[in-house]
Amino acid sequence: MALRVKFIHRAAQLQICFSPKRLFGNGTAGLWQNSSSSGPQARFFPPSQGPMLLPGTYKDKVVFITGGGTGLGKGMTTTLSSLGAECVIASRKLDVLKQTAEEISSQTGNKVHALQCNVRDPDSVKTAVDQLVSEVGLPDVVINNAAGNFISPSEKISANAWRTLTDIVLNGTAYVTLDVGKRLIEAGKGAAFLAITTIYAESGSGFVMPSAAAKAGVEALCKSLAAEWGRYGMRFNVIQPGPIKTKGAFSRLDPTGEFEKSMIGRIPVGRLGTPGEIANLAAYLCSDYASWVTGAIIRMDGGEYVFMAGEFNGLQAVTKEQWKAMEAMIRSTKGS
Repeated sequence: MALRVKFIHRAAQLQICFSPKRLFGNGTAGLWQNSSSSGPQARFFPPSQGPMLLPGTYKDKVVFITGGGTGLGKGMTTTLSSLGAECVIASRKLDVLKQTAEEISSQTGNKVHALQCNVRDPDSVKTAVDQLVSEVGLPDVVINNAAGNFISPSEKISANAWRTLTDIVLNGTAYVTLDVGKRLIEAGKGAAFLAITTIYAESGSGFVMPSAAAKAGVEALCKSLAAEWGRYGMRFNVIQPGPIKTKGAFSRLDPTGEFEKSMIGRIPVGRLGTPGEIANLAAYLCSDYASWVTGAIIRMDGGEYVFMAGEFNGLQAVTKEQWKAMEAMIRSTKGS
């Protein structure tokens, strides 16, 4: 009688390691990761907190960060400010920006500026960059972090929804990069550019199709300019974060909280990421320590992408007893 092996989604079978500890990132705290949010192996991979680079690494550096008031942008701003940078954060919501700027400045002792900017509007971008240059000068680092996303069946996506998301993610990145880049070229000044995308920019993904398309465009933009604008002293790199539980992102991508369980099941490290981990990688890539790194797209996802890509990775759900039975069947098979 043929042995039937039933492959059940591993997320439902994982033994849970409960930890009451809250995982903090730099700037924006990671949300509570409860018993449904970590695998037993997560104890081997605790997130390290605090900046990894030396104090003063960014002294006398000006850093411009879009979407810097919340989430990953806030985390990166906190880390860079703590390393000595004079940070300028920009988004549409000036009240949120000012609150974040004051919070980070009081924590790090370094000035953080708040600029209102709608990256979807090239005129708004020009006005914001004019103010940036007037107040602190041309930036040494530009981080394109402003983003928008939502889950939806693609057949329900309207032209307006498509336009809104691609205007923020792709066009917004282009407007900021081109405006700042042209000024840098004219001034004969170099800079490091960083874009925050996602792992499905590489693979594509259903139900977030506009985001996948726009983020893929951002990656092509960065690789293209890394090749073309290196001669002007500019570097361009990309970070592809895996799932990081921040309030803004998860409220739109996992409103019920149920999807988080399945995410943990496909992350070999067994936990979600933290804003601080992304911030440390961003700080390295934009620093002089990474002056030979350009055109790179770095995946930081706890192994999620490679797990999903491997055709046989689902075999981790097979028990020891089932393996013994299958091995016996394989050994008894004769011929090809």
